[in-house]
Amino acid sequence: MNQQRSLKKITVLGCGLVGSAIAIDLCRDYNVTVADLDNEKLNEVQLNNPIRIVQCDFLNVNELKRIVNDSDLVISAVPGSIGFRVLKSLIELNKNVVDISFFPEDPFQLNNEARKRNLTVFVDCGVCPGLSNIILGYHNKRKKVTSYKVYVGGLPKNPQPPFYYKAPFSPSDVIEEYTRPARIVVDGKVIIKEALSDVEIIEFNKVGKLEAFNTDGLRTLLSTMEIPNMIEKTLRYPGHSELIKAFRDAGFLEQEKLLVDNVEIRPIDFTSKILYQQWKLEKGEKEFTVMKILIESENNISEYNLYDEYDDRTQTTSMARTTGYTCTAVARLILEKNFHLPGIIAPEIIGEEEANYNFVLDYLKSKNIQPEKTESRKN
Repeated sequence: MNQQRSLKKITVLGCGLVGSAIAIDLCRDYNVTVADLDNEKLNEVQLNNPIRIVQCDFLNVNELKRIVNDSDLVISAVPGSIGFRVLKSLIELNKNVVDISFFPEDPFQLNNEARKRNLTVFVDCGVCPGLSNIILGYHNKRKKVTSYKVYVGGLPKNPQPPFYYKAPFSPSDVIEEYTRPARIVVDGKVIIKEALSDVEIIEFNKVGKLEAFNTDGLRTLLSTMEIPNMIEKTLRYPGHSELIKAFRDAGFLEQEKLLVDNVEIRPIDFTSKILYQQWKLEKGEKEFTVMKILIESENNISEYNLYDEYDDRTQTTSMARTTGYTCTAVARLILEKNFHLPGIIAPEIIGEEEANYNFVLDYLKSKNIQPEKTESRKN
C-alpha cells in the first residue's frame, strides 16, 4: 500500500447500502471513518473491514464538526431530505466533499460560499445523475450535441406483485422521484412535466420490456449544458407507474399534515413507513441496474448501454456498485490526481477533460462496470 495515500483521511456520512459500499471500497487505501445514527449498520460495515465507526446526528453541527475535523475529504451519502443542510454545514466547516444525497434543492446556491473557501464540492456523483453526466460532458466538449436522452432504473430480478419493485435506497427518496415535477428541455426551453408522465415501453437486452416515465433527473444539466433537447426517464416493470399514480392521486404521497385521532401525521411519512417493508431488499436478494444513454449530434448517435447485477462475491447490490463506485472514482480523482476546482462542481464538468473521463471509466471497468458504446450515422 502506498503510504502517502494511506494517510489520507475520508469520512463517509451514511451507512446504508451505498454508503457502506463506498466505505468498504476505500478503506484499504485510505483511513476511513463511517458515521451514522444506526449502530447495527455501523457494526456490520466494520466487520472484516479496517473502518472506524462513529454514531452521529448529521444535523447537529457540533457533532458533525467533531467527526470531520481532520478529514481530507468527506463523502455525503445521507438521505436527500437532509442532504442540502448537511452539505451547507460541511462547506461552512471548510471541507472538500463528494455528495450523492441527490437533494431537491439547487446545489449552486452554495457555489459562492464554496468558491470563497477554495473548496472542491462535487454533487450528484452517482450512476444517474453522475456517470451519465460524465459521459455527456465528454461528448458535449467535443461535438455539438443536439439531443440527450437517458433511461435508468434499479430493479429486482424476481419482481413480485403488486409493486414489482424493491428499493435499493430509502423509499422516501424514491417517492421524491414520483412527486417532484420533472424538468425536461425541448427546443431550448425548459418544460415542466408531471412526474410519472409520458410512459413508454422499451425493450432491453437481458431484461425484456420495461416502462419509462418522466422524472426530474436532469438536475445540474439544466444549468451547465446548452443542449436544445434533454430528457431523463426512470425505468420500472410495466404497470408500476399506474399503481403509484393511484397512490399519489388518492393523497397517500401528500406532505401536508392530517389530523388522525388527535395526532398530526404527513401521509407521505405513513406511506414511506409502509413501503419500507414492502420495498426492502432482503439480504442477498438479486437485483440489477440498467441504463441507456442516447447522445445525438448533427451527424451521429452515440449510444451507451449499461447492465450490472448484484455481486455475489462481495454481497454488494448493483445500485450500490454503480452509484458507490462512481463516487469512489471521483474521490480517488481528488486524492490521487489532485483534482481541484473551486466551487460546486457537477459531474459533467469531470467528463470534459479526457484524462478525468478515462480515469473514472477505467476505475469502473476495474469493478466490471462497463457501459457498452455503439456509434451510428444519422440518415
